[in-house]
Amino acid sequence: MKEIIADIHTHSIVSGHAYGTIREMALEASQKGLKMLGVSEHAPGIPGTVDPFYYTNLAMVPRNLYSTEIILGCEINVLNGGKLSLEDKFMRDLDYAIIGIHKQCYEDEGREKNTDNIISCMKHEKIRFVSHPDDDHTPLNYEKLVIAAKKYNVALEVNNSSLVKEKYRLNCRKNYKVMLEYCMKYQVPIIISSDAHDPSWVGEFDLAKQLLEEIHFDEKLILNNDLMKLKQFLELDK
Repeated sequence: MKEIIADIHTHSIVSGHAYGTIREMALEASQKGLKMLGVSEHAPGIPGTVDPFYYTNLAMVPRNLYSTEIILGCEINVLNGGKLSLEDKFMRDLDYAIIGIHKQCYEDEGREKNTDNIISCMKHEKIRFVSHPDDDHTPLNYEKLVIAAKKYNVALEVNNSSLVKEKYRLNCRKNYKVMLEYCMKYQVPIIISSDAHDPSWVGEFDLAKQLLEEIHFDEKLILNNDLMKLKQFLELDK
């Protein structure tokens, strides 16, 4: 498989339950040969995370550390009713946003409604990715999800951390296989992420890559194996 050159779903100590600074995360990314690191702190709804005011001061963060390009996002919670957990006024300066269901601030509404809630959140112009859509504690209709991702130009994530913690995420591997088959059918891009909460996990993709190789996934649909392709998708090349 072609080398993965960017890790854009990671968390620093700012997220409240992670263990490294941005500089420590960037140093690890550089040492592992990554060309780009995305730091995407948790939005309100996750215990201990940063006040949204943090996102109004992102201009102060260096955009290159240890020869690794830094981009800044947010992992925003999908709330019941298809709402986002971060207000528009705090999203203006983000390079990108990720949406995901987290049990800390979401109650299962069943396969169809869970999917509809994610799709509703996909429509926001800042949303570029859906994080860890893999856990049958909040089941999803994968064909509907993939079709909507294509419509709204949103990529779906294969989350290495989910596969590390597979026993806690119901039918995780099986769900990824279903989702990825639909991604190939409908030509919908994916992102491979570490979801690192400590510097040591930055750039760790082994389990995700093994899964993709197992099902002979089309590498042309992987966004973060080519920096220009990823930047174009994120519209950072404008």
